Amino acid sequence: MSGSAFNAFKSRVPVAWSPRLYITLVRGLPGTRRLHRRTLEAMRLRRCHRTVEHRTTPSLLGMLTQVKRLVAVETEEMYNVRKQAEAERRALRPPLVVSHRPPPPTPKPAAAAAEGAAANAQ
Repeated sequence: MSGSAFNAFKSRVPVAWSPRLYITLVRGLPGTRRLHRRTLEAMRLRRCHRTVEHRTTPSLLGMLTQVKRLVAVETEEMYNVRKQAEAERRALRPPLVVSHRPPPPTPKPAAAAAEGAAANAQ
């Protein structure tokens, strides 16, 4: 079963071709094999949730295949969209103003007051 076509397909890195790849370590290093830790060290990934940028080469794709369950791979476009969305979420928003007092009474305009006085006089 281990030599099935599905496993061969699953082992390839499913990334659209891009000249640069952004690789993020998403799982921790404790408990991983020494070979995987050395591969991540070669890719300059030493801490969780850190992102590095690499040129797309066959050797890099081979390393990614080896540690695919520990990393997230993004193309340049995907990375830029994600960073822009994060910046929008962190952007300053106008303050919310909540007033619990009733609004002050608005003064009546002079024309409306004159009509009201004329109606009261009749």
